[in-house]
Amino acid sequence: MALGHIGVDESGKGDFFGPLVVAGCYVEPKWASQLLGVTDSKKLTDKRAVELAETIKELCPHYILVIMPRRYNELYADIKNLNRLLEWGHAKVIEEVQKLHHCELAISDQFADPRRLVQKLKLKGVDIELKSFVRAESDLAVAAASILARAEFLHRMGELSDQSGMVIPKGASAAVIAAGKRYVEMYGADNLNQVAKLHFKTTLQVLS
Repeated sequence: MALGHIGVDESGKGDFFGPLVVAGCYVEPKWASQLLGVTDSKKLTDKRAVELAETIKELCPHYILVIMPRRYNELYADIKNLNRLLEWGHAKVIEEVQKLHHCELAISDQFADPRRLVQKLKLKGVDIELKSFVRAESDLAVAAASILARAEFLHRMGELSDQSGMVIPKGASAAVIAAGKRYVEMYGADNLNQVAKLHFKTTLQVLS
Protein backbone atom coordinates (compact mmCIF):
# COMPACT_ATOMS: atom_id res chain seq x y z
CA MET A 1 0.00 0.00 0.00
CA ALA A 2 1.30 3.43 -0.93
CA LEU A 3 -0.31 5.22 2.02
CA GLY A 4 -0.08 4.78 5.75
CA HIS A 5 -2.94 2.69 7.11
CA ILE A 6 -4.19 0.61 10.02
CA GLY A 7 -3.79 -3.17 10.15
CA VAL A 8 -5.85 -5.36 12.48
CA ASP A 9 -5.47 -8.98 13.55
CA GLU A 10 -6.19 -11.22 16.52
CA SER A 11 -4.64 -14.00 18.57
CA GLY A 12 -6.12 -16.64 20.84
CA LYS A 13 -9.38 -17.35 19.04
CA GLY A 14 -8.39 -20.99 18.46
CA ASP A 15 -6.89 -21.52 21.91
CA PHE A 16 -8.99 -23.12 24.64
CA PHE A 17 -7.02 -21.39 27.38
CA GLY A 18 -6.27 -17.72 27.61
CA PRO A 19 -7.70 -14.50 26.27
CA LEU A 20 -8.82 -13.29 22.89
CA VAL A 21 -6.48 -10.46 21.89
CA VAL A 22 -7.22 -8.04 19.06
CA ALA A 23 -4.51 -5.58 18.04
CA GLY A 24 -4.47 -2.65 15.65
CA CYS A 25 -1.41 -0.87 14.33
CA TYR A 26 -0.85 2.16 12.11
CA VAL A 27 2.12 1.77 9.73
CA GLU A 28 3.69 4.13 7.20
CA PRO A 29 5.34 2.49 4.16
CA LYS A 30 8.49 4.50 4.86
CA TRP A 31 8.88 2.63 8.15
CA ALA A 32 9.43 -0.68 6.35
CA SER A 33 13.20 -0.55 6.83
CA GLN A 34 12.70 -0.18 10.58
CA LEU A 35 10.31 -3.12 10.65
CA LEU A 36 12.59 -5.70 9.06
CA GLY A 37 11.51 -9.19 10.06
CA VAL A 38 7.90 -8.19 10.60
CA THR A 39 5.78 -10.87 8.95
CA ASP A 40 2.79 -13.06 9.77
CA SER A 41 3.26 -13.93 13.45
CA LYS A 42 2.45 -17.59 12.75
CA LYS A 43 5.78 -17.80 10.91
CA LEU A 44 7.74 -16.56 13.94
CA THR A 45 8.95 -18.21 17.12
CA ASP A 46 7.39 -16.98 20.35
CA LYS A 47 10.68 -15.32 21.33
CA ARG A 48 11.01 -13.49 18.02
CA ALA A 49 7.39 -12.32 18.12
CA VAL A 50 7.94 -10.82 21.57
CA GLU A 51 11.14 -9.09 20.42
CA LEU A 52 9.53 -7.61 17.33
CA ALA A 53 6.50 -6.47 19.32
CA GLU A 54 8.72 -4.13 21.33
CA THR A 55 10.08 -2.55 18.14
CA ILE A 56 6.56 -2.14 16.74
CA LYS A 57 5.28 -0.54 19.96
CA GLU A 58 8.09 2.02 19.96
CA LEU A 59 7.52 3.04 16.35
CA CYS A 60 3.84 2.60 15.52
CA PRO A 61 0.63 4.04 16.99
CA HIS A 62 -1.24 0.98 18.25
CA TYR A 63 -4.02 -0.33 20.47
CA ILE A 64 -4.35 -3.79 22.01
CA LEU A 65 -7.69 -5.12 23.23
CA VAL A 66 -7.43 -8.02 25.68
CA ILE A 67 -10.56 -10.00 26.54
CA MET A 68 -9.64 -12.31 29.41
CA PRO A 69 -11.52 -15.63 29.70
CA ARG A 70 -14.06 -14.60 32.33
CA ARG A 71 -15.12 -11.53 30.33
CA TYR A 72 -14.88 -13.49 27.06
CA ASN A 73 -17.33 -16.09 28.39
CA GLU A 74 -19.74 -13.36 29.48
CA LEU A 75 -19.61 -11.72 26.04
CA TYR A 76 -19.95 -15.02 24.21
CA ALA A 77 -22.95 -16.00 26.34
CA ASP A 78 -24.59 -12.75 25.26
CA ILE A 79 -23.50 -12.67 21.58
CA LYS A 80 -23.36 -16.46 20.98
CA ASN A 81 -21.19 -16.09 17.87
CA LEU A 82 -17.42 -15.77 17.61
CA ASN A 83 -17.55 -13.77 14.38
CA ARG A 84 -19.85 -11.19 15.96
CA LEU A 85 -17.44 -10.93 18.88
CA LEU A 86 -14.52 -10.47 16.49
CA GLU A 87 -16.42 -7.77 14.59
CA TRP A 88 -16.96 -5.88 17.83
CA GLY A 89 -13.29 -6.26 18.76
CA HIS A 90 -11.93 -5.25 15.36
CA ALA A 91 -14.21 -2.20 15.23
CA LYS A 92 -13.12 -1.14 18.72
CA VAL A 93 -9.44 -1.44 17.85
CA ILE A 94 -9.76 0.45 14.55
CA GLU A 95 -11.65 3.21 16.37
CA GLU A 96 -8.93 3.54 19.02
CA VAL A 97 -5.98 3.51 16.60
CA GLN A 98 -7.64 6.12 14.42
CA LYS A 99 -7.86 8.37 17.49
CA LEU A 100 -4.07 8.07 17.79
CA HIS A 101 -3.37 8.63 14.09
CA HIS A 102 -6.16 9.55 11.72
CA CYS A 103 -6.03 7.76 8.38
CA GLU A 104 -8.38 6.75 5.61
CA LEU A 105 -7.78 2.99 5.33
CA ALA A 106 -7.87 -0.06 7.59
CA ILE A 107 -7.01 -3.60 6.51
CA SER A 108 -8.36 -6.61 8.39
CA ASP A 109 -7.80 -10.30 7.95
CA GLN A 110 -11.15 -11.64 6.73
CA PHE A 111 -12.99 -13.87 9.21
CA ALA A 112 -16.63 -13.40 8.09
CA ASP A 113 -18.72 -11.08 5.92
CA PRO A 114 -16.70 -7.80 5.87
CA ARG A 115 -19.90 -5.80 5.39
CA ARG A 116 -20.84 -6.47 9.00
CA LEU A 117 -17.58 -4.95 10.23
CA VAL A 118 -18.12 -1.94 7.95
CA GLN A 119 -21.56 -1.53 9.52
CA LYS A 120 -20.09 -1.71 13.03
CA LEU A 121 -17.61 1.05 12.16
CA LYS A 122 -20.35 3.26 10.72
CA LEU A 123 -22.43 2.82 13.88
CA LYS A 124 -19.41 4.02 15.87
CA GLY A 125 -19.06 7.03 13.59
CA VAL A 126 -15.67 5.87 12.34
CA ASP A 127 -15.11 7.29 8.85
CA ILE A 128 -12.63 4.91 7.25
CA GLU A 129 -12.38 2.61 4.25
CA LEU A 130 -12.11 -1.06 5.17
CA LYS A 131 -10.41 -3.71 3.10
CA SER A 132 -10.78 -7.26 4.38
CA PHE A 133 -9.29 -10.29 2.69
CA VAL A 134 -7.92 -13.76 3.43
CA ARG A 135 -4.21 -13.92 4.36
CA ALA A 136 -4.09 -10.18 4.95
CA GLU A 137 -0.96 -10.78 7.06
CA SER A 138 0.92 -10.28 3.78
CA ASP A 139 0.31 -6.57 4.45
CA LEU A 140 2.95 -4.99 6.72
CA ALA A 141 0.46 -3.26 9.01
CA VAL A 142 -1.62 -6.41 9.49
CA ALA A 143 1.56 -8.43 10.10
CA ALA A 144 2.61 -5.90 12.74
CA ALA A 145 -0.81 -6.13 14.37
CA SER A 146 -0.62 -9.94 14.34
CA ILE A 147 2.71 -9.77 16.18
CA LEU A 148 1.36 -7.34 18.78
CA ALA A 149 -1.64 -9.59 19.37
CA ARG A 150 0.45 -12.74 19.67
CA ALA A 151 3.02 -11.18 22.00
CA GLU A 152 0.25 -9.93 24.29
CA PHE A 153 -1.45 -13.34 24.19
CA LEU A 154 1.81 -15.02 25.21
CA HIS A 155 2.28 -12.53 28.04
CA ARG A 156 -1.20 -13.16 29.39
CA MET A 157 -0.77 -16.93 29.11
CA GLY A 158 2.39 -16.61 31.19
CA GLU A 159 0.45 -14.68 33.81
CA LEU A 160 -2.28 -17.34 33.92
CA SER A 161 0.36 -20.04 34.35
CA ASP A 162 1.96 -18.13 37.23
CA GLN A 163 -1.38 -17.47 38.91
CA SER A 164 -2.57 -21.08 38.65
CA GLY A 165 0.75 -22.68 39.57
CA MET A 166 0.76 -24.89 36.48
CA VAL A 167 1.66 -24.63 32.82
CA ILE A 168 -1.27 -23.32 30.80
CA PRO A 169 -0.65 -24.60 27.23
CA LYS A 170 -1.66 -23.09 23.91
CA GLY A 171 -3.98 -24.66 21.35
CA ALA A 172 -6.69 -27.27 21.84
CA SER A 173 -4.69 -30.54 21.86
CA ALA A 174 -4.62 -33.61 24.09
CA ALA A 175 -2.11 -31.77 26.27
CA VAL A 176 -4.61 -28.94 26.66
CA ILE A 177 -7.34 -31.39 27.71
CA ALA A 178 -4.98 -32.92 30.27
CA ALA A 179 -4.10 -29.48 31.62
CA GLY A 180 -7.79 -28.62 31.81
CA LYS A 181 -8.51 -31.73 33.85
CA ARG A 182 -5.65 -30.88 36.18
CA TYR A 183 -6.92 -27.33 36.61
CA VAL A 184 -10.40 -28.61 37.46
CA GLU A 185 -8.91 -31.03 39.99
CA MET A 186 -7.01 -28.17 41.62
CA TYR A 187 -9.61 -25.40 41.49
CA GLY A 188 -12.96 -26.96 40.61
CA ALA A 189 -15.11 -26.90 37.49
CA ASP A 190 -16.79 -23.66 38.57
CA ASN A 191 -13.48 -21.81 38.16
CA LEU A 192 -12.65 -23.11 34.68
CA ASN A 193 -14.22 -19.96 33.22
CA GLN A 194 -11.34 -17.96 34.74
CA VAL A 195 -8.81 -19.49 32.34
CA ALA A 196 -10.70 -21.09 29.44
CA LYS A 197 -13.20 -20.35 26.67
CA LEU A 198 -16.13 -22.49 27.71
CA HIS A 199 -17.96 -22.71 24.36
CA PHE A 200 -15.13 -24.88 22.96
CA LYS A 201 -15.91 -28.58 22.60
CA THR A 202 -12.76 -29.05 24.67
CA THR A 203 -14.79 -28.09 27.74
CA LEU A 204 -16.88 -31.28 27.47
CA GLN A 205 -13.68 -33.34 27.09
CA VAL A 206 -12.15 -31.66 30.14
CA LEU A 207 -15.23 -32.20 32.30
CA SER A 208 -16.02 -35.75 31.14
